[in-house]
Amino acid sequence: MQSKYLKFILGFFALVILTIFIAQEFRAIRAIKDVGVVDTLEPHDCGVVLTGASGRLRESFEVLAQKKIRKLIISGVFKEAQLHEIFPHLPFYPEVNPEDIILEKISGSTYGNAVQSLAVVQTLRCHNIVLITSQLHMYRSYKLFRTIYPESISITPYPVLHLAKEITVFDVGLETMKSVFYSALGPALTF
Repeated sequence: MQSKYLKFILGFFALVILTIFIAQEFRAIRAIKDVGVVDTLEPHDCGVVLTGASGRLRESFEVLAQKKIRKLIISGVFKEAQLHEIFPHLPFYPEVNPEDIILEKISGSTYGNAVQSLAVVQTLRCHNIVLITSQLHMYRSYKLFRTIYPESISITPYPVLHLAKEITVFDVGLETMKSVFYSALGPALTF
């Protein structure tokens, strides 16, 4: 009888702790605000943009065009994709040299983005990067990148507002579950 009671109490406290952890992740994700002001961004060695929601690529090309980064790494690109296919607006950016853009085509997850882009960042000898992704995705991405990247490489978050739709509680809840999942299992994942 005592054993069942003890299991119940331990299970209850584990559930309370998990609920508190999830609530903290939820609040942290909702607290990320859109930066999106290229003019105030200090120059960095590299930018890493995570493919996905609309607006990220365009914003990363603005950052590159304004010389706020030397090199742009587009992480998570489809294996067969070419630069002109993923960003057909490139001709409207004459100040951008296509040789300053690296397509990372191996990763298929946020964890993979961090691992694979780190190899490129180190090859390019970047000491500081701008991490460009959506406002909703930034909390988890920054946490993962900070875990994977060495402390010697500084990371500046550059969240981009998702213009196509308003962020719902469901969106934040789903991102919270992903964040909790990556917190628990991230290092065990492959890219």
